[in-house]
This record gives sequence, C-alpha cells and structure tokens, in this order.
Amino acid sequence: MRLETVQDALNRKNISFTYTEEDGCGSLDFMFRGLSFHVWEYHDDVWGAETNIYEAGRSIDVEGDYEAQISREILSWPEF
Repeated sequence: MRLETVQDALNRKNISFTYTEEDGCGSLDFMFRGLSFHVWEYHDDVWGAETNIYEAGRSIDVEGDYEAQISREILSWPEF
C-alpha cells in the first residue's frame, strides 16, 4: 500500500477515493465539490507524484516529501 499519508488526509476529510497500484506506484482518484482530482505516484530517477490538487485543470509534479505537501493541501480544504 502506497500514499498512506495522502489516504489518511482524504479519510480525515471524509473524501471517498479509488486507490490502485501498478509497478509499485500508488494512484488515487477522487471527487471534491464536483471536481475530479488525482494523485499519481511515479518513480523515475526520484520518487514523486503528479497531481492536480492545487488547480483542478492543471497537473504538476511534486517531489521531495510529496506526501506531506499533498496531505497538507488537502487538509486545508474547507469542510464538505
């Protein structure tokens, strides 16, 4: 199981998600306020995740402590 910190943040916000794993990388897809979001983990030379949580229409790569950064953003969202 991957992206456990992000999954915990989604659970704390009561946001349902779909988790899949392929080639050792986790993938989360979910809806929030009618918008579709994703967190897709990758491992090229470094570990990271592609996500659109900062802007629903634009994906960016987050590297370093990406799970903490993504979780922090999700936890800052208003209650639904």
